[in-house]
Amino acid sequence: MKVVTVLYPGGEAAKTTPELWNCTEHALGLRPMLESTGHTLVSMSDTGAALDRELVDADVMVATPFWPAYITKERIAQSPKLKLLLTAGVGSDHFDLAAAAARKITVAEITGSNVVSVAEHAVMQVLALVRNFIPSYQQVVAGGWDIATLAARSHDLEDKTVGIVGMGRIGQRFAARLKPFDVQVHYYDNRRLTTAEEQVLGARYLSLDALTESSDVISIHAPLTPGTDRLFDRARLARMKRGSYLVNTARGRIVDTMALVDALKSGHLAGYAGDVWYPQPAAADHPWRTMPNHAMTPHLSGTTLEAQKRIAEGVQDCVQRFLAGTPIERDYLIVDGGRVVSPSYSYAYGSG
Repeated sequence: MKVVTVLYPGGEAAKTTPELWNCTEHALGLRPMLESTGHTLVSMSDTGAALDRELVDADVMVATPFWPAYITKERIAQSPKLKLLLTAGVGSDHFDLAAAAARKITVAEITGSNVVSVAEHAVMQVLALVRNFIPSYQQVVAGGWDIATLAARSHDLEDKTVGIVGMGRIGQRFAARLKPFDVQVHYYDNRRLTTAEEQVLGARYLSLDALTESSDVISIHAPLTPGTDRLFDRARLARMKRGSYLVNTARGRIVDTMALVDALKSGHLAGYAGDVWYPQPAAADHPWRTMPNHAMTPHLSGTTLEAQKRIAEGVQDCVQRFLAGTPIERDYLIVDGGRVVSPSYSYAYGSG
């Protein structure tokens, strides 16, 4: 059996940090397990022609969502042996789920592996925006000391209204971490929480339009599907409160690229933060790198060393089960037996 992993290059950091499980050098800890039993592992960072060559006779392909290999229906058609697509993390939108289902290729992701990491990152970015942290830090590095300029854009988070779009595992943890800040939390999701869950989190359900118009801060925690692709387009961004903030640790394509740039340049939005881009890795001239009032990071919210350990263990478990012919953990399954089985993606099936 041949397993291909597409992961970020570890470089010098990989030599001194063995906990970087998700890099090409350490390959999620799969190499000893596979090679000791006569199987082949190819670990690479190339997502282009080199990957195409390796996929031709691959049985399993593993890719992280933050260094994604976009597996289209054309690539699936050119990979006749492919039986398992694994996301080393959470979010399998870089795989064509409809094409995988049609070929009865199993798709799985390591559900829950990075939810704490992403929720913490989102809270950090909310505070970075509201407190005007990035310009303050940059001023210090540049040798300046202009308090008035910085304070003119700095606010308390307390008493603000925070809207959460997508109240799944990450959204709920994000809401829980906001409670000590004494904010009013609204949320929107396709599936409403129970009354008890809403009371525990201190969250009130609103329609997406009402949430958009009433929130001082909106944080996106929804999967990318045809229904959420560019959900925050020019029209929805215009409906946000003037001077509000948008945080997106979900997927870059949920927000319209140039509409966001224009909203920040005009001053309608006070700031944008997140760690997700489209495409990824982001080009050096991606307009989000240079737009005003942003606090962007590379897609690393879910790649803390603790998260990487959970991801590697989950991937190893899936591959071991696949080799043994035993079922993969049900919670991990996205596509199984020719159909999309995850509720997060089920309504995207067959949409092209």
